[in-house]
Amino acid sequence: MMFQTEDGLAVPAVTAEQMREVDRIAVDEFGLGILQMMENAGRNLARNVQDMLAGDRGDVTILAGCGGNGGGGLCCARHLHNRRFNVWIVLNRDAARLKGAARNQLQILQAAGVEPVSPARTEEVLRRAQIVVDAIIGYSLRGAPRGRAEQLIDLCNQHATRVLSLDVPSGLDATTGEAPGSVIRPDRTLTLALPKTGLQRVPGELVVADIGIPPEVFHRLGLRPGPIFKERYWVHLKGA
Repeated sequence: MMFQTEDGLAVPAVTAEQMREVDRIAVDEFGLGILQMMENAGRNLARNVQDMLAGDRGDVTILAGCGGNGGGGLCCARHLHNRRFNVWIVLNRDAARLKGAARNQLQILQAAGVEPVSPARTEEVLRRAQIVVDAIIGYSLRGAPRGRAEQLIDLCNQHATRVLSLDVPSGLDATTGEAPGSVIRPDRTLTLALPKTGLQRVPGELVVADIGIPPEVFHRLGLRPGPIFKERYWVHLKGA
């Protein structure tokens, strides 16, 4: 499956399984760090928030899961906080249960005095935000969302004014585009490295962001993306 940039350049799409292999090769064989790629993702996500708001200030709510997608959202929260945005963070579980890179990102925010809001304030901060960033699940979906993740998706759809999803709208199967349960309805999706095959019919705008993966990583899987980004770090896509 192919997408196209606005300049007409063909961009190959990957399945969730292929993207997992891209991540593995990038880390295990090329030595890229998870936090390096996450930093690039979070910075690009913050820049897309600024682009959608067409300004340097605003009110933003980050819905963050416990994995790499949530870590990217928390990284985005830091970049926005650094630029004096009003940022509210809503986690899909207790902060003490975060692990790995997501925990690292939260600890940086907490050291800067930014704490997650209580679950009781979720509806309030969703309604107050000009942009809600969906960083709950990503391409690692396994069946229908449940528990707090499902609740956050439903509340976001009910109360958010505009939604920016990271990589894949939460609840959407990255490979098939099917939604086995609740699914975020985004105004824009910022997918990472390469678009996912399941994004062909996703609502809203589709943007792909450079997170620093060398093209030779994709070559290992027989993928030959052209010079997608050139002087840019993210570009708009359309279906081929």
